[in-house]
Amino acid sequence: MDKQRISNLLKTLGPGILFASTCIGVSHLVQSTRAGAAFGFALVPFVIAANVFKYPFFEFGSRYANATGESIIDGYKRLGKWMLWSYFILTIGTMFFVSAAVGAVTSGFMQNLFGLTDYGLMVTIILFLGCAIILMLGKYGVLDSLVKIIGAVLLLSSLLAFVLALIQGPEAKHAVEQPEVWSDASIPFIIALMGWMPTAVDLSAWNSLWTVERMKQTGYHPTLKETLLDFNFGYIVSAVLSLCFLTLGAYMLFGTDNNSLPEGAGPFASAVIGMFTNFIGDWSYLIIAAASFSIMFGTAIAVFDGYGRSLSRTWALIKSDKVGQEVQSSSSIYSWGIAVVVAGSFAIVYFLSKNLKDLVDIATTLSFLIAPLIAIVNYKLVTGLLVPASYHPKKWLKYLSWAGIIFLTGFAVYYLWLLVNSWL
Repeated sequence: MDKQRISNLLKTLGPGILFASTCIGVSHLVQSTRAGAAFGFALVPFVIAANVFKYPFFEFGSRYANATGESIIDGYKRLGKWMLWSYFILTIGTMFFVSAAVGAVTSGFMQNLFGLTDYGLMVTIILFLGCAIILMLGKYGVLDSLVKIIGAVLLLSSLLAFVLALIQGPEAKHAVEQPEVWSDASIPFIIALMGWMPTAVDLSAWNSLWTVERMKQTGYHPTLKETLLDFNFGYIVSAVLSLCFLTLGAYMLFGTDNNSLPEGAGPFASAVIGMFTNFIGDWSYLIIAAASFSIMFGTAIAVFDGYGRSLSRTWALIKSDKVGQEVQSSSSIYSWGIAVVVAGSFAIVYFLSKNLKDLVDIATTLSFLIAPLIAIVNYKLVTGLLVPASYHPKKWLKYLSWAGIIFLTGFAVYYLWLLVNSWL
């Protein structure tokens, strides 16, 4: 590979790593670990299915941005203001729960790392304000640099713990009866698990926003191949780590007397870090604690940034009769958007801070239920007239998209059916 190609690739890298950081947070550290602890390896097919069937709709966010030079939110407006308003309403309806879940988990790892377990909500306030200040001052540049460094540390430590876990074997040394997967009690958790596996489908818009911002930052418009290489790298890393965390939960907790993780944010973080140190050794505690907090901190910043950008771009397009690059997003709306997300998320954390797993399940389930709409619209955009034919997905990806839409819709309808039955 010549120097020019390497230079171009380095200018492209960033959005895919940000995407991986967003995924590795709650869906991996929390949900994948819980899945392994409660079900062993029984939920591996669901984790793999979610990663496979959701793939096209995240890829389409990056593809659309590369093909058009604009975010996929702009594409929503091109389909009609009804879709733009729908996206705006869905974003408002879910962002506080999503950000609160990420913030609560991050706060737990911060409490654990710095010994602040007695300060509870004060730690969360400091954390949220810190994220907001970083984004308002540094914005994308700080976010991009920060995540690349801390993501590498957690990736290496996670893979090391995974390999050592395979060598050491499970904690439960006797045969364990597998729990019933297709029960009314298990399905809600499975839906929640897949809701953010690897993350919420509506966050595919963030891929396009970050791709556009990266092009502005570097002044370089990458080829489609380069953009997808960046995205696929992040997606594959995320998918592999989801199975690593599930394995750690299964080997460390499944079939033991402690097969459920604590409810509180601090104790939960301590339990997760304990899984790593159990296999790597006590000497690694500080490294693992710092890496876990760092990746969650990066996730929290990425989530606040994503919602700030989404709100800013959506509102700019709603107010304007134009579309595309002619419409300038407002930096003040971006800052106000972050402030609103921080305030609303803290309110959610305040009322549900003692029920961390319930908070996460609410956020992930909401994300799963709105996924079919976003999936259908993303597919329509990248296969329609707005995208040049040379940028359209290949046949295999179209087929996978159809299967993904059926998969997401089927599970969403099934969950709603169970929910209605429980009320009757």
